[in-house]
Amino acid sequence: MIELRELTMADAPALQRIYSGTSLKYIERRPLSIDEAVDLVANTPSCARAEPRDRWAFGIAADDDLLGMVRLRCRTERHATISYLLREDSWGRGYATQAIAGMLRHAFNATGLTSISARHHPDNIASGRVLQKNKFAYRGIRDGWPLYGIHKTESSTP
Repeated sequence: MIELRELTMADAPALQRIYSGTSLKYIERRPLSIDEAVDLVANTPSCARAEPRDRWAFGIAADDDLLGMVRLRCRTERHATISYLLREDSWGRGYATQAIAGMLRHAFNATGLTSISARHHPDNIASGRVLQKNKFAYRGIRDGWPLYGIHKTESSTP
């Protein structure tokens, strides 16, 4: 079982570990330096205070161990994109599926969002399965990346 939680400054070294190595294989970014990890944590509260709020970022933790991050970024007043990243040694345990489910509950119950989209690297089939397990519908390919979407319905808001 995982917990979605706010980040703290003590999480910076864990974030640096998450944003490194094989975890970056399927995303378009370089490893995070410790200074960048500190900045990421430091900027998270300002996003939470923004009016209107257009970003949410939560740590994915299991047994007090920070394993990853899940984020929502608003593209319009009612639509956002979701993304997530897990530390390589936590893959294949259902943590991403649980994190996406938790973020969807938050998005559809605590915000005005009515639709969320996601994409994944074409070689990262496991990420597509995570999205499908959370009722995202496949929407096709854009710029070579599989796209998925979900709309707020009674069944998507437990």
